[in-house]
Amino acid sequence: MSVVSLGMPTLPRRASDPLEARPVGEDVWEGPLVDRFGRVHKDLRISLTDKCNLRCTYCMPAEGVQWLPKQNLLTTDEIERVASVLARLGIEEIRLTGGEPLLRPDIVDVVGRLSTLHGPFGPLEISMTTNAIRLDRKVEQLVEAGLTRVNISLDTVNPERFKNLTRRERFEDVVLGIEAARDAGLHPLKLNAVAMRNVNDDEFCDLLRFAVKYQAELRFIEQMPLDAGHTWSRHTMVPGQEILDQLSSEFSLAPKGERGASPAEVFTVDGGPATVGVIASVTAPFCGACDRVRLTADGQLRNCLFARDESDLLTLMRGGCTDEQIAAMVRSSIEAKLPGHGINDPGFLQPDRPMSAIGG
Repeated sequence: MSVVSLGMPTLPRRASDPLEARPVGEDVWEGPLVDRFGRVHKDLRISLTDKCNLRCTYCMPAEGVQWLPKQNLLTTDEIERVASVLARLGIEEIRLTGGEPLLRPDIVDVVGRLSTLHGPFGPLEISMTTNAIRLDRKVEQLVEAGLTRVNISLDTVNPERFKNLTRRERFEDVVLGIEAARDAGLHPLKLNAVAMRNVNDDEFCDLLRFAVKYQAELRFIEQMPLDAGHTWSRHTMVPGQEILDQLSSEFSLAPKGERGASPAEVFTVDGGPATVGVIASVTAPFCGACDRVRLTADGQLRNCLFARDESDLLTLMRGGCTDEQIAAMVRSSIEAKLPGHGINDPGFLQPDRPMSAIGG
């Protein structure tokens, strides 16, 4: 079955009409988790909390953040249940996100439970996206529980700039977390940097040198319209090609090869083994190979990072549903997935939720 080509125009989006589960039948467990365009979904992102211990200027306001009510958050049992259903439907990897997932008090228990899950192709891989604050204190327990790798967010290697960008003086804590992840054998260790005009666009090469020093793979990310203030503008974002041009002024870059479902276009640095990647979600969308589905901390299933519709698994579960009903709702959500995120469409509307509430 063919997949939609990259950059394919999207269908009109609807801000209403919540997605509903298709009728439960004997075939609810049959076949891959595939959408109308032949994309098989294997990657589940689970947000464990919307809270964060940083206040990055491009993500959250300095004060006055309205957190999700505690009673609306998925319990650990509910997270495990949804994950087990999705594992049975063919999910192969679970990425734990936030907010900041390490703020979840039972994070080690969450990792331990999810790491015992098996799908049709064997045990699931459990990874995490984190700002690395507190990671040095938790990493040994997390690895023992089954965590296999981490992506660490770091947009600058200038401590003073880090303080201004995050509104917190925690740069050294992040470095300690990076060192702990490296020493614990969480490989490949990846660093994620959002490229921002007049913020960090003068230190792309410094970021790459830092990543190489710590034996990490750097991934630059084009800034996307997911900020809480809805102030994003394509006219001020740094496109992927500009990032590569700046890196090429100091390093020799060569394409590494086919990316598959990976969002990053990866290049070897000075002949390798070091690599650097660019995730150009805006200027070079990769929707045609997307295999991701997201679960928010309050139990809403999202078939796209930019979706304006959600499937309410929290209410379904707390209403006494069966696993078959969960599976049916998941399949309905995936079947309704649009061909692309639509950022470049004239009628594009930014999601109501910011990135911190959706999960990366």
